[in-house]
Amino acid sequence: MNVETKCLHAGYEPTNGEPRQLPIYQSTTWKYDSSDDMGKLFDLEAAGYFYTRLQNPTNDMTAAKIAALEGGVAGMLTSSGQAANFFALFNICETGSHIVASSAIYGGTYNLLGVTMKKMGIDVTFVDQTLSEEELQKAFRPNTRAVFGETITNPTVTVLDIEKFARLAHKNGVPLIVDNTFATPVNCRPIEFGADIVTHSTTKYMDGHAVHVGGAIVDSGNFDWMAHADKYPGLTTPDDSYHGIVYAEKFGKLGYITKATSQLMRDLGSIQSPQHAFYLNNGLESLHVRMNRHCENALKIARFLKAQDKVAWIHYPDLEGDDYYEMAQKYLPNGSCGVLAFAVKGGRDAAIKFMDSLKLMIIATHVADARTCLLHPASHTHRQLTDEQLREAGVAPDLIRLSVGLENADDLIADLQQALDKI
Repeated sequence: MNVETKCLHAGYEPTNGEPRQLPIYQSTTWKYDSSDDMGKLFDLEAAGYFYTRLQNPTNDMTAAKIAALEGGVAGMLTSSGQAANFFALFNICETGSHIVASSAIYGGTYNLLGVTMKKMGIDVTFVDQTLSEEELQKAFRPNTRAVFGETITNPTVTVLDIEKFARLAHKNGVPLIVDNTFATPVNCRPIEFGADIVTHSTTKYMDGHAVHVGGAIVDSGNFDWMAHADKYPGLTTPDDSYHGIVYAEKFGKLGYITKATSQLMRDLGSIQSPQHAFYLNNGLESLHVRMNRHCENALKIARFLKAQDKVAWIHYPDLEGDDYYEMAQKYLPNGSCGVLAFAVKGGRDAAIKFMDSLKLMIIATHVADARTCLLHPASHTHRQLTDEQLREAGVAPDLIRLSVGLENADDLIADLQQALDKI
């Protein structure tokens, strides 16, 4: 099936007399006829459901749809995109491990890696993703266990050279993990370019309506954990908490997601509720239609802003002449996303005056949903970072992140014009 058809039909295939729409399995537990039947589930010797903290049919079928869209072998849902990135990394990292990550990533993820995971004894080296392979190679260490980046960076809206980072990761015997939130699998499938694991904040375009918080992880099934067994003992040596199961041996290509579900979700419990998974599945059904409109509107607005004397600069990879235009043509030929970054002349004070003057667009922490919203990262999402860290992440003090929605583009442009007139 093509991606548009997968948005509607993948994951859940009702049989004769079953509900046409994915049901909400709103239950904590499942009933079994014998102790032995349930015991096999706890031993991972049989497939089935017993407790929603680990698995739930609504969640699993929605995750299966996302895995199908990304071209992976298996997926899982989490309570947020932040939880998805943490699980994706912590599933293969432990105290003493090291991660190479692009510095141009969402501020919350930057903190996760640079502060919280460091407290757990997991080190990180943030790199400028535009450096040559020779320069980037210097960041790798013998204890490096993963490489991490975002397909389209938040909030700087630059494009990751996925193939370059995949080559480096595989040269060093580690997987590449790519957060594909902004592009979605409609506009980019990182696995096709060499990524091993893909994550999402499903809160954004996948839901598309700002009613759901969640995350997802998809495994390509392509990374050979047993070939690098010494680096990944959690997957390649016996798990005593499950009677000595070796995930990579027993479950093969499903080993990574099985471990993340049966071990991390069991212990940390960052589940997505079945109700939210239902909302997510509904959003996925229209994802392919919405992404086209988001990109169409964003390009019109980018062209408008570029022509304004009061605009200092603008970054949007679909815009002709943008530094990442050629990269976007390679990885995102059908469009990137509805998010763009720009600045008005006059610095931070002018940016605040401009945003406060908007009438249709709203100031919101959110991004990538049906309604247009914007924020000032240095004052909002990235305010925890120092000026030096902001510069490392490419976030200028005057940067405004604009998430273009599904409204009529002419109405949005009129709102921008009247706000620009006030500065």
